[in-house]
Order: sequence, then structure tokens, then C-alpha cells
Amino acid sequence: MTSIRRNGSQPAAAAPPDYFTGRVRIENPFSTEAPSSVQGAVVTFEPGARTAWHTHPRGQTLIVLSGLGWIQREGGPVEEIRPGDTVWFAPGERHWHGASATTGMSHVALQEAEDGKVVDWLEHVTDAQYRAPSVSE
Repeated sequence: MTSIRRNGSQPAAAAPPDYFTGRVRIENPFSTEAPSSVQGAVVTFEPGARTAWHTHPRGQTLIVLSGLGWIQREGGPVEEIRPGDTVWFAPGERHWHGASATTGMSHVALQEAEDGKVVDWLEHVTDAQYRAPSVSE
């Protein structure tokens, strides 16, 4: 059965501070019905805002809509993401994502549930971990 969830039918919500640093807004969250297990939302980060470290049991796709963002996979460099970029985090891959220090960023986040769970939240990203990518990247 087809369903349409109208834009603005759900109010935007502030992201929980247990899992995010800074001002983050979550809009239009959705989930699908079985047999599909896809969930998603538009997430907007103010400058300096970011997720905590986390993993997804079935991976995650980000589609950058606006602004300038940073991502980091555990053990890897901080990388820039820009509008039109698509980012894939593999299942179980420890990572974080958010806005750059001076420019906000919005993305669509898509992930699938496994046994009803879409994310495992870990510790906050420290200020030392959250830093600008090097010019060579």
C-alpha cells in the first residue's frame, strides 16, 4: 500500500544531547513497514555540532544536502563532505559525522534495522578528535 507522509506533518525535534554535541535538528523521521526495514531522517547540524561515535548493524548511507560537513571512520582521517556527496558506512563501522567548525551541514541519513535496532551509540567525540581535515585531503 502506498502512503504519503506530508512535509511538515511532524515537528522537527532537537537531537538528544546523550548522542550529539551542539545544536542538531532532526526532521521528517520515517520508518517503513515489514518486510522493509529502512529508517531515515533529514539531520541538520549547526557549526561545530556532531554525532557521538556510533555504529549501525546494517550500515548507513548519508546524502549531503547543504553546507560543509566532516566525517571520520575509526582509525582514519577526518574528511570533508559537501552537497551531493554520498557516504556509506559499513555495518559495524565505528564513525561520527557532523558540521564543520564554521559551516552548518544537512544530510539525509538512511539505515536499516536489524532485530529492531538501527544504531549503537558510543562515547562523545572529543574536541581533540573533532578537527579540520588537513589541506591535502
